[in-house]
Amino acid sequence: MRILIVEDESRIADFLQRGLRAEGHFCVATDNGREGLTLALEGDFDLILLDLMLPGMHGHEVCQQLRLGNITTPLIILTAMDSVENVVKGLRLGADDYMTKPFAFEELLARIDTVTKRNTTPAEEDPCLRAGPLEFNRDTLQMSIDGRALHLTAKEMAILELLMTKPGTLFSRERILSNVWGMNMDPLTNIVDVYIGKLRKKLNSPGGDSLIETVRGMGYRLNAE
Repeated sequence: MRILIVEDESRIADFLQRGLRAEGHFCVATDNGREGLTLALEGDFDLILLDLMLPGMHGHEVCQQLRLGNITTPLIILTAMDSVENVVKGLRLGADDYMTKPFAFEELLARIDTVTKRNTTPAEEDPCLRAGPLEFNRDTLQMSIDGRALHLTAKEMAILELLMTKPGTLFSRERILSNVWGMNMDPLTNIVDVYIGKLRKKLNSPGGDSLIETVRGMGYRLNAE
């Protein structure tokens, strides 16, 4: 799964990322509520883990804005604010679950499993994402092209998965950067261009058309036809 972590305590954010990545999930983290809202609105996430006491924007407001924007991504609030009033307010604003710190990681995994199953519709049960000759199995994290396995790094896979979610749609470098690396990366870095170059070498056959198109000065899109 693609999981967005909005948490300003670096120790907890690092703990969550290490644990969830070990379980095979792809994580994007930010320590600012407003940046978390932007990522959640623009990104294609399967789950959001949200703290409440955040710089930029309170977690309750983030949750409210997401639900008002018709973002139905499963959301679990993780916070030390364990009063009944805070729990009730978070759930009424649209959170799917609420966990107080400190918490056991095994319990978090169980809660994640519960809320994602609760929000899964029959149409979403197929774990495979397909776009033209590309196929990505989100359960096994296996990417293939024309049935041939592709050996990609985690970042290469995340970029390609993002492009595959909306074939033909133009993704700016900034949008790719925020979805794959998080909001704290320097927007002037050329790291997106470097990884796109690596992806092209792995995707394209000699003399064949490029699956990833560059729109000069704007970004990239996937030509899946």
